[in-house]
Amino acid sequence: MVNVPKQIEYWRKSSDEDFAAAQSLAEQGHLRHSLFFAHLAIEKMLKAHVTRQTNDIPPRTHNLIRLAEIANLKLDPKREGFLREFGVYQLEGRYPDSEQLPVDSGLAREEVSRAKEMLIWLKTEL
Repeated sequence: MVNVPKQIEYWRKSSDEDFAAAQSLAEQGHLRHSLFFAHLAIEKMLKAHVTRQTNDIPPRTHNLIRLAEIANLKLDPKREGFLREFGVYQLEGRYPDSEQLPVDSGLAREEVSRAKEMLIWLKTEL
């Protein structure tokens, strides 16, 4: 049987660590890696929600929208759009043959800021 509180705490802590890494990577100019880790942080926070909702270990997927659906989160159009758009950063991080979007420091700062807002909301909903 799954220890739900322990699993939720694992996903939350891991999400916090990954987001700290995202911020550090952005400061050091590693922009694509920063956005990959920001995506990972959101993914893990969503997996905490999935665990809470299903009382089980979340599926091995990186699809943020799918995880939000499984978690039965009520996303407003802005948050849903953000999750759909932000998925591109996990593709670039994992699959170098996918289309690479140009990323400059301004875009990276904006995206990390948007990710932070999403993480704050996800934590309050948990």
